[in-house]
Amino acid sequence: MAKRESVAREERSPAHPVSQGGDSLATVVRRLRREAGLTLQELGERCSLGASTISKIENKLISPTYDTILALADGLRVDVAELFSGRASGAVTGRRSLTRRNEGVRQKTPQYDYEMLCTDIARKQFIPLVTTIRAHSRTEFSDLVSHAGEEFIYVLSGNVTLHTQHYEPLLLGPGDSCYFDSTMGHACVSASKEDAVILWVCSRVQPPLTV
Repeated sequence: MAKRESVAREERSPAHPVSQGGDSLATVVRRLRREAGLTLQELGERCSLGASTISKIENKLISPTYDTILALADGLRVDVAELFSGRASGAVTGRRSLTRRNEGVRQKTPQYDYEMLCTDIARKQFIPLVTTIRAHSRTEFSDLVSHAGEEFIYVLSGNVTLHTQHYEPLLLGPGDSCYFDSTMGHACVSASKEDAVILWVCSRVQPPLTV
């Protein structure tokens, strides 16, 4: 499955911190797992990830991809935002969140550098990211990634080749955009000499946040 395939990519990545500022994602994942009374094996079964992979994430030995972050949030029964803010979000009737330029939470993977925006708000209907595409070849992905939801990408700089199931690769330039089904395998590759940068918006199909 796509989540397990993404783990293979993560295990080949070099060790580096997984977030900037405050508690790291690794620290938050470990704390939430222990608070839930889950062993590494039990959490792995919830998220379809290996216990060794979760251990490496908690010890900052690998950096999880976006689809693995979604799986961890589902397995821990928390919102994605809580993995980065380290705190649960209470119910509110009016919400607003500001992220100043270059002040989003950063997450690096072998293929992408994510800047996650507005991470202090939980239970968002969509997840906005500014993403630098470091991959320059489809061969840098063990397989196309798929997960629940829908996605929108808008090219800010450089050229991007969007690979998806069922369609021929699509070349996008600055100002071009594409909306697609996330359950369809997909991957973005920079088609320029330099890394490309896109605005990437992902919808979030949330399970009930109950144990």
